Amino acid sequence: MRLFEVCLRDGLQNEAVVVPTEEKLALARALVGAGFKDIEVTSFVRPRWVPQLADAAEVVRELPDAPDVRFWALVPNAVGLDRAMETGLRHICTFMSSSETHNLKNVNRTIKESLAETRKVIAAAKSDGMSVRSYLSTSFGSPYEGAVDPARVESLALSLLEAGADEIALGDTTGMGHPAQVVTLVRRLVAAGIAKERIALHFHDTRGTALVNVWAAWQEGITTFDGSVSGVGGCPYAPGAAGNACTQDLIHLFERLDERQEPTPGMGPVTGVDLDRVGEIGVRLEEALGRPLPGRFHQYWKGHKQRRAQRSA
Repeated sequence: MRLFEVCLRDGLQNEAVVVPTEEKLALARALVGAGFKDIEVTSFVRPRWVPQLADAAEVVRELPDAPDVRFWALVPNAVGLDRAMETGLRHICTFMSSSETHNLKNVNRTIKESLAETRKVIAAAKSDGMSVRSYLSTSFGSPYEGAVDPARVESLALSLLEAGADEIALGDTTGMGHPAQVVTLVRRLVAAGIAKERIALHFHDTRGTALVNVWAAWQEGITTFDGSVSGVGGCPYAPGAAGNACTQDLIHLFERLDERQEPTPGMGPVTGVDLDRVGEIGVRLEEALGRPLPGRFHQYWKGHKQRRAQRSA
């Protein structure tokens, strides 16, 4: 099972507070120390669009030396790719939407225009030997149009893979997806010839279904899931979107896959990530943002920590 941590990018992009660069780097170091191997650290969008991530180049240049960790950044277009390349980054994420209206509001382009631009970005990145992950937002429903045609999601996913993307991340941007829908879409993409190893899933917990959607996809053989520490996150162009799937919730779920085996203290046998250390990161992130974070295990862990402190006092 592969966890793709997005708290530093998707988690921070919609926050009222701009987290200082040094604090972002401290969080990045902590995530590496907790055992994450894939961390999305920032976005090379125009600073005026997302001022919370205006320090993208500085963050990437100062990342810890961790050869076994893949640091990723979102790039919106060719200009963003150039900025990312200047930092020496080797792993990028492209993005577009499966919803015409959401795509227009998000990047001011039609789906057709975005696909053409994304193909160029992928080609340039691959020619430089970079890894490319392509997000398909609103794959399970649009906040503006409602249902999204699965045939469109399939067509776009195939087009992005044909363009050279290594992986497609299907985004449930406003948390509209449900388990039956997840199973149906995953099976459709696999039937279209897409390997399960090239499908990732990115759920939001708006309706409380993120964890059960992950479980449904896992049962279908999908092994890559996005998570955000303590469930922080949201989309500025998706009204009503709640936080991302909480990373601690995912780790807790997968640590207990084998009912015959007690969880390994401090290290999930499936995820390889230290749940206690992620709990500490969640507390630090909550303090940096100055507001309570929604993750369920995050809330439990804070209470458990307080009770332990009271007993030892």
